[in-house]
Amino acid sequence: MKSIVKEKILLFGRMIKFSHTVFALPFALSAVIMAWKGVEPSMSVLLWILVAMVGARSAAMGFNRILDADIDRDNPRTANREIPAGLLSKKDAALFVGASSALFVFAAAMLGTLCFWLSFPVLFFLLFYSYTKRFTPYCHLYLGAAISLAPMGAWIAVTGTLSLGVIFLTLALMTYIAGFDILYACQDTEFDSGEGLYSIPSAIGPKNAMALSSLLHLGTLAFFFAMYLAFGMHPVFLGFLGVITLLLLAEHRLVKPDNLSHINIAFFHINSVVSVTLFAGVLTEVMVG
Repeated sequence: MKSIVKEKILLFGRMIKFSHTVFALPFALSAVIMAWKGVEPSMSVLLWILVAMVGARSAAMGFNRILDADIDRDNPRTANREIPAGLLSKKDAALFVGASSALFVFAAAMLGTLCFWLSFPVLFFLLFYSYTKRFTPYCHLYLGAAISLAPMGAWIAVTGTLSLGVIFLTLALMTYIAGFDILYACQDTEFDSGEGLYSIPSAIGPKNAMALSSLLHLGTLAFFFAMYLAFGMHPVFLGFLGVITLLLLAEHRLVKPDNLSHINIAFFHINSVVSVTLFAGVLTEVMVG
């Protein structure tokens, strides 16, 4: 019985690609650290922020897998995902999404009344992403906007307000996610076009899509610098920003319109290092500032 439960948990974890939480989580933790500059740190608030993030992301990813199950089955790149491969049923996934959604709302309630009421439109916004590829090529920007709610939500949970600095951090995450999601979508350019699905690569071609991705990541760097100014951060942060710049340059050199063989290195490895570098920079800035 224990082995069955363990296997099921691992299947759910693979379905939602739990390891990809590292892309957005450091941004939320960075917001928490910056917010703690003005208030007394609370480990319980941090705990519920982490629970809320896990619940929200799990619900959104699970819902996406249910809605896209038939599309994934027809795409050779995604046919081995858990639902189309028959490892998980849509019913199992629906129960998982329901439980994850409830966990998110409960965690938000534990963070305060404002967070509780905000959790409902936020959850709707997250889940609606799964429909966007059916009617707009700007689905990548929507995904970036949805995920970028993480640092803003974390800041609100700690302070109950907003600040210009965290808005810049939110915009940095939005352009960062949208930029590398465009690169990742280049793998499915032909499939999306054949199936009548929308994406920027299928709309303007991989070459132009990669140029747009580069512009978005330039925006990411600009928003990081704007955050540095808005928060009045210690100059040590600029060193970490320099490392992030080199990582993004490496990412765009690895992926070419006629050669996507290094897409997984760019997507999974470099992007996770970018997020961790940001967190390390913010943490160092707070320690020396």
